[in-house]
Amino acid sequence: MAKLSQEDLLAQFEEMTLIELSEFVKAFEEKFDVTAAAAVAAAPAGPAAAAETVEEKDEFDVILTGAGDKKIQVIKVVRELTSLGLKEAKDLVDGTPKPVLEKVNKEAADKAAEALKGAGAAVEVK
Repeated sequence: MAKLSQEDLLAQFEEMTLIELSEFVKAFEEKFDVTAAAAVAAAPAGPAAAAETVEEKDEFDVILTGAGDKKIQVIKVVRELTSLGLKEAKDLVDGTPKPVLEKVNKEAADKAAEALKGAGAAVEVK
């Protein structure tokens, strides 16, 4: 029997129905004592698990990346959002990029980002 190339095998599989292909996989597993299901199940789990991790994220950081032209307004907003004093808030704004809020929920992060953007700051939510 001549050895078939990958392309030839794939062409043969394309012509098979799903039932025939399923029966082939079962016969292959029995013949070579392997399980195709384990390898197939592991492959989608990686990206799916990563997607679930991103979707389940419930803590966000609001990072000030730039003060913009209205630095005094940004300092005022930073003071409203945090319990920092005037000097600490000014140092935070001067030392950008710096986190303003850490590990807050999505709603609080969005609210803080909007307030900072409203004051003219560049903000990133991670």
